[in-house]
Amino acid sequence: MSEFDKMCSGGPYDPMVQYESNTFKELVDMRLKCRVAIEEYNKTSINEVDKREEIIRSLFGAAGKGLYIEPTFRCDYGKNIRVGENFYMNFNCVILDCAPVTIGDNCMCAPSVQIYAATHDVDPEVRNRRPGYTELSKPVTIGNNVWLGGGCIICPGVTIGDGVTVAAGAVVTKNVPSYVVVGGNPAKVIKKLNGYKEEQ
Repeated sequence: MSEFDKMCSGGPYDPMVQYESNTFKELVDMRLKCRVAIEEYNKTSINEVDKREEIIRSLFGAAGKGLYIEPTFRCDYGKNIRVGENFYMNFNCVILDCAPVTIGDNCMCAPSVQIYAATHDVDPEVRNRRPGYTELSKPVTIGNNVWLGGGCIICPGVTIGDGVTVAAGAVVTKNVPSYVVVGGNPAKVIKKLNGYKEEQ
């Protein structure tokens, strides 16, 4: 199993590992290619709409119609990001896509939203064990018709339902049911919307 496959399945994986047959570093090379593409994207003019879309579509695993991402934008690999139709992301957003990050249709991200699928062991002895620097990853899934407010953080392993609003500055550490507003650190339900159903 390659380090990329290990990473996508949750790890542990070594982001700096070398192939046995040569000195080519698998994940290092993938991140470098992504950073080159993102650097080009972030340098584009506001008038280069087609070029921006071409770069992002070549980078993401999948993207629906109506895609628009404001520079500056950052991600780790790109290919683990899948977004639906009518996706808008404002300035200075980050997606660490070490595991799949899936976002549904009609979703919006305000400035400085951060979505993390990357994590580490909380035990420092395990985290710093050598040889072999290891990381962990957990997928993030965001439903349809979701608005992520400015500066909010979506933590690894979180699933957010449909029709959710995440308030500005919220830190989402647990799954969020559909049709609610969440806010705070850690984020909690602060309002139930039409369509909300109590969990059984």
